[in-house]
Amino acid sequence: MVEPLAADALEGVPHGFLTRRGGVSLGEAAGLQCGFGADDDPAAVRENRRLASEAVLPGAPLVSVHQIHSPDVVTVDEPWADEDRPRADGLVTHRRGILLGIVTADCAPVLLADSVAGVVGAAHAGWRGARAGVLENTVDAMVALGADRSAIAAAIGPCIMQPSYEVDDGFRDQFDAGDSRFFNPGGPGHWQFDLPAYAAMRLGVAGVERVETLGCDTYAEPDLFYSFRRATHRGEANYGRLISLVGLRP
Repeated sequence: MVEPLAADALEGVPHGFLTRRGGVSLGEAAGLQCGFGADDDPAAVRENRRLASEAVLPGAPLVSVHQIHSPDVVTVDEPWADEDRPRADGLVTHRRGILLGIVTADCAPVLLADSVAGVVGAAHAGWRGARAGVLENTVDAMVALGADRSAIAAAIGPCIMQPSYEVDDGFRDQFDAGDSRFFNPGGPGHWQFDLPAYAAMRLGVAGVERVETLGCDTYAEPDLFYSFRRATHRGEANYGRLISLVGLRP
């Protein structure tokens, strides 16, 4: 059974953070595997994406991007085919009846909405994209469509949490000195990075006043979530991608 997780912050807005349960993919990435880059049967991926979309906003076309860990954001005026996906890591729209989709496998999926203005957004916030400004750019693109910065609510979905996210000194050195609060000491030369807290901070910098973090750890819950890091540590040949969706009712 497909199981979208919902955020209180986005109540009334069609949205969902999908788990891996309920899909048709087989093998190591069995379940609701929604990424075209996961070495999966394309027909299974398309069916999984259909199942996910129907669970959130039945009948709505799903629009996604070819994600590249960038700060780039696109505005969706009309749906495009999967093979025509632009290279970007954020999407925004004020068009009703369209679902915006982001796929993740430890990175933070962020869904945003100004329900009064009728503008929604979705962002793929790994550490690179978040540090480069993808969240601020997504908020700016929503404002350009008529959203009120202070009225935007955001939800940070399942991602790798701090206890599971060990990084080294070289990783930490890429961040500003003021970001030290997002790193807890680990073993010698290592740290535990708080990705969702860092993403929430960047949203706050962008003027978003209501941010909810679901607190689900993709690495620690293999029955529910795909995880790139977990698959790597286990020596698995493949890993799946979760999908997160947001849209506006027609």
